[in-house]
Amino acid sequence: MALKNYMSQLIVLICSCLLATASSLNFSFPAVFNFGDSNSDTGGLAAGVAFPVGPPNGQTYFHEPSGRFCDGRVVIDFLMDAMDHPFLNPYLDSVGAPSFQTGCNFATGGATILPANAGARNPFSFNIQVAQFARFKARVLQLLAEDKKLEKYLPSEDYFKQGLYMLDVGQNDLDGAFNSKTEDQVMAFIPTILSQFEAGIQRLYNEGARNFWIHNTGPLGCIARIIATFGTDSSKLDQLGCVRSHNNAANNFNLRLRDLCTNFQDQFPDVNVTYVDIFSIKLDLIANYSQYGFKEPLAACCGYGGPPLNFDNRVACGETKNLNGSTVSATPCNNTAENVNWDGNHYTEAANRYISEKILTGNYSYHSHSVNLRFSSALSSIN
Repeated sequence: MALKNYMSQLIVLICSCLLATASSLNFSFPAVFNFGDSNSDTGGLAAGVAFPVGPPNGQTYFHEPSGRFCDGRVVIDFLMDAMDHPFLNPYLDSVGAPSFQTGCNFATGGATILPANAGARNPFSFNIQVAQFARFKARVLQLLAEDKKLEKYLPSEDYFKQGLYMLDVGQNDLDGAFNSKTEDQVMAFIPTILSQFEAGIQRLYNEGARNFWIHNTGPLGCIARIIATFGTDSSKLDQLGCVRSHNNAANNFNLRLRDLCTNFQDQFPDVNVTYVDIFSIKLDLIANYSQYGFKEPLAACCGYGGPPLNFDNRVACGETKNLNGSTVSATPCNNTAENVNWDGNHYTEAANRYISEKILTGNYSYHSHSVNLRFSSALSSIN
């Protein structure tokens, strides 16, 4: 049964690669407007609700916390590098006179597609992020009409039309659903989640967005926290050690998301929709980690508990707590570049670099129309 499920995931990976259009097209846009969760948060949650993202987060590249749930850069940082743009500043961070000339990041850690409920730790769900963008755009155009010199700090009107609208969200909806639903119930719930996603991109379209770059969701069942919570029974794990039910749900979500992208493209012929198969990139990394220079595919680099997962939900990365009368700490590993997973939930900078390089080959991207993407030249600009 485990082999059957693994083979089905492998078939999805192969089919996605065959469907991909890896033509040499220029990965160049004047601005990027990003929406999502912690996979692409560059400081939004830390600024918005003062969520503690302290040391050792940021240690590898920034040498201090940067609001990212990572030891260094996240995928969108590498993609901005590829476009020769500075890193995106969070919409919610007003300290330091941030520049938004080449875009703005509305992503926040823990965000969901479905509207957040009153008890949610993160109120900035996808619909709120889209509403924030609408206000941002209106305010920018108002300010530019009053003073053209502000174009040094704000995107011009043309940038909103020509910019790239990146989306990476949905993982937390699936994650949260498993806390109260069976696998079959989660599967049945996915259309409800995606109907909200479709409403969001429809509103972005109405606001003038035409270039959409949509990441599918990664192998949720391969996250250390998920394995520690739902994988205590080894029969629930696949041959990679990942929780089968969560990866099945991610696959189902992704197939439906791809159909949504195709239908949206058909409905609005003037848009360019690029669907990026993040699931296959990450699954390949975890399955073949040693080929890519990693030593640990699943265990957290920054955690507590030791092998096999080095994860304890009671002690977050960077924390020191008293457990059963003993003082324990969740500290980082000696070489973060050896681990795929950073803190039990997120990927290391080394893994994010690898993922970005795979994205920029163009081999995992499917788009119906000719888009301004030249992957080979963009790949060489990552540093």
